[in-house]
Order: sequence, then C-alpha cells, then structure tokens
Amino acid sequence: MQNSRLLLLLFCAVPLALTAQSVPHGVLLVANQASQNLSIIDPVAEKQIAAVPEDAYTGHEVAASPDGKLVFVPIYGNAGVGKPGTDGSTMDVIDLASRKLVKTVDFGHGVRPHRALYAPNSGLLYVTTELDNTVTAIDPHTFKIVGTIPTGAAESHMLAITRDGHYGYTANVGPGSVSVLDLKARKTVTVIPVAPTVQRISLSNDDKLVFVADYTKPQMAVIDTATNKVKSWIALPSIGYGTASTMDGKWLLVALTSANKVAVVDLSTLKVVRTIEVPQGPTEILVRPDNSVAYVSCGHSNQVAVIDLSAWRVKTAIDTGKGADGLAWAQF
Repeated sequence: MQNSRLLLLLFCAVPLALTAQSVPHGVLLVANQASQNLSIIDPVAEKQIAAVPEDAYTGHEVAASPDGKLVFVPIYGNAGVGKPGTDGSTMDVIDLASRKLVKTVDFGHGVRPHRALYAPNSGLLYVTTELDNTVTAIDPHTFKIVGTIPTGAAESHMLAITRDGHYGYTANVGPGSVSVLDLKARKTVTVIPVAPTVQRISLSNDDKLVFVADYTKPQMAVIDTATNKVKSWIALPSIGYGTASTMDGKWLLVALTSANKVAVVDLSTLKVVRTIEVPQGPTEILVRPDNSVAYVSCGHSNQVAVIDLSAWRVKTAIDTGKGADGLAWAQF
C-alpha cells in the first residue's frame, strides 16, 4: 500500500545511529493530520529529525511498543468523528531499528481504526475500530486479529486501559458516554452516560479514576472505577480535550483547546491550581516516562509544546507538520 511505503521512507530518513548520547530515552512520534505526515522528534535537540509527506491520509494517532521496536499507525481516513468521508481499514506496523515494514494489518473492511494501545501483562495490542462499535485485539507478535470487544455504543474513538490490562474504557463521542470493557472476557461491562458529547479519555495512575471531557461545558467528568459511576466533576476555565496524569500521580494535565492553555488539576482536591499558555490548538498530552516534561500537540500552530513539569512553564515549542495531533513515546 502507498501509505506503508511512505511510512517506511520516513524511518529510512532517520540517521543510522540514534545513540544513547543523542537520544537517552527514546524519540517522540507525532501524527500530523493536515500535512498528512508523521514526525520523529529528538527529545534532546528538541527538534524534528525526520518526516515524510504523504498524498494519502495517515490517521490521527500513533503508538509504539513498550520496547520501542515497533510503531503502529492506524489509517483512520480523511473524516472527522461521525462525519462523512473515507473509512480506513488498515494499520501499518514498522520496525524502528531496521526501518523496515513488518506488516500491514487489514481489518477486512472500513472501520476507521483510531486509538492503538498495548495492554500491560496480556501483551495484546488493542485498537478502537469505530465503525464496528468495537475494540479489536491484535497479537503484536503474529499481527493477527485475535478478537473483538463490543463497546455497546457508536463513535468509540479513544481508549484507556488499566495497568493490569483487565479493563478498558472508551470515550464514545456522539453518544456522550463511556463504555467499560472487560478485555479478558471480551465483553461490555456497562455504558456510563456522561454528557451530550464527550472527547478523549484517560486514567489516573492508580486506575481508580477515569477522566473524560464534557465537550459541551467547561467541565471534566470523574468516574469511579470501583462503581463505574460519575463521582464528581472538575470545573475548568474552558472546554477541555485531551488529558494525562503525571507519573507521580499528583497532577492531571488538561488541554483547553479554544483557550490555548493547559490546565493543571491537583488530584488530591480535583481543582485547577494553575494554567499554562501554549501555542494554538492544544489537543493531546503525553507525559515523558522520566516525568520531567509533558508534550502537548498544538495542531493550529503546527507545533508540540514542551512543558517543564518542575517550573510549570513551556520551555520550548517544536515545529512539526501541519495539524499535530496524536503522540507516542518510543522508548529504547
């Protein structure tokens, strides 16, 4: 496929030696929607070191295997959630070390595959397959589809998975709900009503809380995973989007897309304690494994903001392709 060949060119463009000196922890991967390309970011130099232009849509998200050897790019299509357009049916798998295409996973029909995540312990890769109202389980060693889990709702766009790999939670955008999935039993546990429309989803580091943004009001729903009910709401300065908890479990970072800010929530009080100005259009947030910085994709400015988590400020903004969105960390 053309997408696969172009993605392979991206990795061939990376320098032959990504040494420990230049990249002590790994590289940041950025899916750029508008320019239809994928960026590789050197976290030390804080700049893009490789990208490839594409004349076919790549997808919104990117994922990396826990050992940093494989990169997964679900091919979503050229539409927004619930909107007409092309329906992606594949996911490309790239070996990062050899920069060779390993496999193109074919879902067999248009499913708009979107969020890909590894499940700890089980070792399976899960991908939201939106048009089928399912999450698909893939064996990352054989690249075979081994099962599907019904979500019980349409537009299951994003996914969060508990650290033990037992449960998954999907944000169902149009229905405004969260589906609780038993990934081991491959069944829907329940569907939780949240708001008229929701966006993005994440878990606290202890897996006790699920955070999902109400996309109609400036508030964040907090779901108790013990009861599978909304236990409280976090008031936000403006409507929220992507979220991520810091590695120490103390803070929740919330992208405020229209305000061009990131809100910092104290998880002990569930209140916003500060906001940080970032470039235009923040969407997704990724906290680096060393907990020193958070990366924020800012699609309207075509940049990724790097937030210093000790100083609570943007230390730099890295130029990417147009419409920077999905983020992943490839750990070496």
